[in-house]
Amino acid sequence: MNKRKRTAALAGIVLFVSLITASLTALLLSAYYNRMHVRALGEICEGILEKQPEAKEAVLTVLKEYKFEPEKEETENIILAYGYGQSGFLQSVKIYGRWPAAVGFVTGGLSFLILILFFRKREAARIRGLTDYLEKVNAGETGVLFPAGEDEISKLQDEIYKTVTQLHQMKDEAVKARQNFAENLYNIAHQIKTPITSISLSVQMWRQDASPAYQEQIRRQLSRLIHLEESLLLLSRIDAGTLPLNRKEEDVFTILTLAADNLQELFLKAGVSVDVAESGEAAVFVDLDWTMEAVMNLLKNCMEHTPPQGKICCSYEKNPIYTKIHIWDTGTGFAPEDIPHLFERFYRGKNAGSGGIGIGLALSKAIIESQNGTIGAGNLPEGGACFEIRFYCH
Repeated sequence: MNKRKRTAALAGIVLFVSLITASLTALLLSAYYNRMHVRALGEICEGILEKQPEAKEAVLTVLKEYKFEPEKEETENIILAYGYGQSGFLQSVKIYGRWPAAVGFVTGGLSFLILILFFRKREAARIRGLTDYLEKVNAGETGVLFPAGEDEISKLQDEIYKTVTQLHQMKDEAVKARQNFAENLYNIAHQIKTPITSISLSVQMWRQDASPAYQEQIRRQLSRLIHLEESLLLLSRIDAGTLPLNRKEEDVFTILTLAADNLQELFLKAGVSVDVAESGEAAVFVDLDWTMEAVMNLLKNCMEHTPPQGKICCSYEKNPIYTKIHIWDTGTGFAPEDIPHLFERFYRGKNAGSGGIGIGLALSKAIIESQNGTIGAGNLPEGGACFEIRFYCH
């Protein structure tokens, strides 16, 4: 209930109480005046009979035959003609008639004050409830506010509850981000430590024996450091939402074919073939270069777990809701304990190669999800790893 409605309700209650009080006062005054009139008339008649007892029959006859007729034309009143006023015979009525009026006024005023105190007490109780709730929140306790209505305090209560809920969510997200940051920092330090140690040892051995093998070892480790740096920078841009994505309609078959062509030399070296099945037109709204980068990481992961003479297959299909892409291989598949952690940063599975840094699948997931997509991984029933990508239309 808003302030205007509450004020109208309060005024209505006060008016109702005042009307009831006025009606009761009018009834009491009417009965009191009737009683005083009969008393005054009786005393006057009694005085007349004391002076003239023989007039008893005449007085009784007049009283019996008298009938008040409001419609009858008013004539000069004999009492007024002798100088008596309207309240000359009823002085006590004039005095005591003020008491019911005073009682009515006091009753109405008290009713108004009681209502004001009731509403203020109610508001004070609700404010105390809000204060207790905030004190519990500051003390680290959680709880639910009492049910809200439609007045101003209820709106304040609702906003406080929303703010507290958002603060709790922000706190949880901040704690989680801090934990992730600490974990990622540890993983980065670990990933950087390995090539730096290898480079340091190679430099020491190179000083003793200037062999080209040590130079090649240094080159490989530097290349690994550069790749790690580029991957970390890319992930940080994705996390910050600053990765420039030039999204437009791109054909799925073209994306898969270009990604496979860019890795053709690696496939030939590993003795693995790639088959991209064409299933008609299917367009997705993505950035071509970054989507190719995500698919290439998936293809490289399949290649690393596929033995020579093995095969990697790609297919796709489209429905009114999403476009689905399948990438699978004929290798040994993922270890069951690795599947829940495949897309975690710096996670290296049970059968991971020695040269990886555990960031390729995390990059693919981040790129795909930033373009209204999802990705999952698992094993095929007949063996081999399988990735499933979905790009949603809306």
